[in-house]
Amino acid sequence: MKVPVFSFNKLKGIDAYLSPEMKSTGEAIGYDDKLNRALYKALQASGMNLKNYGTVFATIADGDKDEALPLIRRFYDLGFNIEATTGTARYLKEHGIRTRMRKRISENPDDIPDAIRMGYINYVINTREYSSIGEMADGAEIRQCATENDTTMFTSLDTVKVLLDVLEEITLRISTIDA
Repeated sequence: MKVPVFSFNKLKGIDAYLSPEMKSTGEAIGYDDKLNRALYKALQASGMNLKNYGTVFATIADGDKDEALPLIRRFYDLGFNIEATTGTARYLKEHGIRTRMRKRISENPDDIPDAIRMGYINYVINTREYSSIGEMADGAEIRQCATENDTTMFTSLDTVKVLLDVLEEITLRISTIDA
């Protein structure tokens, strides 16, 4: 299994939002008999900080919320804490996911960046509307902070799905026996 490697942490001050025209700076390879294990090894080799516990911070564009909901629910079902910006948190709560609300950077400039810097957040999921391309907004600042602090960040929901497939395979879960 090969995965691309993007060296955003070596390129200070750029927006780490992946777009179709972006090129990777390399690739990492993972070998195994099982697809998900090979993928896990490749993601680790690419430098991605993989955790099967902790906190996921989500700030999802309105147009992506329906697609992101089942993915975030999968994190929640794995036992992750879920945090989100106001609009995303409201949406997740309306759909039964316990979510801690964090204020947007424009409302409180330190809340989200401090949580990332202190290591409270393990994964950042950030999508944006294509109409916002080129704007320096809260999302760009969150992505930059995550990159600078080596927090695993996703701007593509397809990649989040792949990560969840891996995490669900490697995470020990306890189930109850109904009598």
